[in-house]
Amino acid sequence: MTTGRVWFITGASRGLGRAFTAAALAAGDRVAAVARHVEPLRELAARYPDRLLCLPLDVSDSAAVTRTVDRAAATLGRLDVVVNNAGGLLLGMLEEATEEQIRAHFDVNFFGAVWVTRAVVPHLRAQGGGRILQVTSMGSGAGVASVGVYVAGKAALDALSQSVAMELAPFGIKVTIVQPGGYDTGLYTLGTTMTEPDPAYAPLRARLAEMWGDDAGPDPRTAAPVLMELVDLPDPPLRLIVGDRSYDIVQQMEAARVEEYRAWEHLSRKAPG
Repeated sequence: MTTGRVWFITGASRGLGRAFTAAALAAGDRVAAVARHVEPLRELAARYPDRLLCLPLDVSDSAAVTRTVDRAAATLGRLDVVVNNAGGLLLGMLEEATEEQIRAHFDVNFFGAVWVTRAVVPHLRAQGGGRILQVTSMGSGAGVASVGVYVAGKAALDALSQSVAMELAPFGIKVTIVQPGGYDTGLYTLGTTMTEPDPAYAPLRARLAEMWGDDAGPDPRTAAPVLMELVDLPDPPLRLIVGDRSYDIVQQMEAARVEEYRAWEHLSRKAPG
């Protein structure tokens, strides 16, 4: 008899998705690893031929998402943990971005997770429960110049997931919004679409480059133990920041937001409602 959990992980071929896939397999679980290109998973597939199911998928294709989720559930027997991790980065100022770039970005980062969530819910509800982990960002609560569209997509998923968590709780389905910091996932290289730079923003770009520096961030494998501990919790949090430095930064952003609200409280209270 097969034991262990069954995972469905999008964006599984690199970065955090691959790290989560490897950790789940090492724990003895089975994984449906989903990515546009599954060739990078060949080594893991050879090591775990009976427990890793590699499925090519473009998450922006809602019909293909439904077919792939149904295939994974039928092949592996059930779905226990769903990780919506697929995503990319549109890097550039809003004025520079084309309509096509913006829509393509939301199709993957927001709508892709929406289609996966919609497709897995009937399976999780029928079996009496499960976990959905929505990978957003530690920056989903605050915008930064040149990554505004990226942050907007993550913020939209964050907000929607809070509503979905309430909708699914009666069915024993628990949703956690996972907010990782800047790990060395390849997001800023393989996963990046660049806008055409407008010279008017050159000074701002220079300041941003100086602020961010060259640190690519820690290895994504260092985040995997946190995720494994998270899925073992009987009563998981709605939100979880992943990264010690990221936790401090988020706390600072939240404190600044509260401080600004209080500074302008007198103006806010001049209107009823």
